[in-house]
Amino acid sequence: MALRALAGGWCLVLLAATIPGVHPQGNDSSVQPATDSGAQIYRPVLQPSEATPPTGTYTLKSLAGTTCIKATMGVEFVVNEKRTWYFNLDPSRVKSSGYCGKEAAVLSLTLPDNGASLQLTFRKEKKIFYITKLTAHLFPLPVCQKCANKSYSGLLDNDKLFQTANGHSFTCKSENLLLMSSELSVKLVPLKMQAFTLPNGHFGKELECWADFNKRVIPIVIGATVVCLILIAVLTYLFIKDRRRQGYERI
Repeated sequence: MALRALAGGWCLVLLAATIPGVHPQGNDSSVQPATDSGAQIYRPVLQPSEATPPTGTYTLKSLAGTTCIKATMGVEFVVNEKRTWYFNLDPSRVKSSGYCGKEAAVLSLTLPDNGASLQLTFRKEKKIFYITKLTAHLFPLPVCQKCANKSYSGLLDNDKLFQTANGHSFTCKSENLLLMSSELSVKLVPLKMQAFTLPNGHFGKELECWADFNKRVIPIVIGATVVCLILIAVLTYLFIKDRRRQGYERI
């Protein structure tokens, strides 16, 4: 019997040596099944300094296959506690979902394990559309080892954000900082979006936001005002000089 057991053991060793992937196992109860160490829960990491968020393009199609929402934007979550912390949404990790209706449409942007989410609710009213509801959620890692886990949520409701004519796109290169709650704000920069009517899935004629309009027009107005003042000063000087010369000739 001992010889048979010994022979059987040598056979197992020879099989393990000659056939890839075959390993001898003993009866030791301390050997545990291998676990997948790569399965980890995704949690956003807050940053102490601000950085420009990466720009992503998010689209949503109806059941008929037509695009009903298209948004190009960078998203930054701003946490306001004893100090300010920042988290930028990574477009490569975002999952887009939602639904399309005739008068209402929703675009949801969600990170894995619901680490962060942003939901935009669009409303169509006669010849315009706008965002009527904005919901944000953030569940980051604690900022220190002894800090407790904490999530942040916020809501803007019954507003008419980024109101635009139907068939047009709203565009804004300036920062749009939206206060969601006392502890959470969301910054959208840059922003270009359109809902309900997108011919062939493309953006329509752009409607510029007031902030961009002011940045573009105010310097022109100031420059024109300065030129006018200089011109008035020069003409006044020439007029006074000419009057004085006429007075000298009379004498």
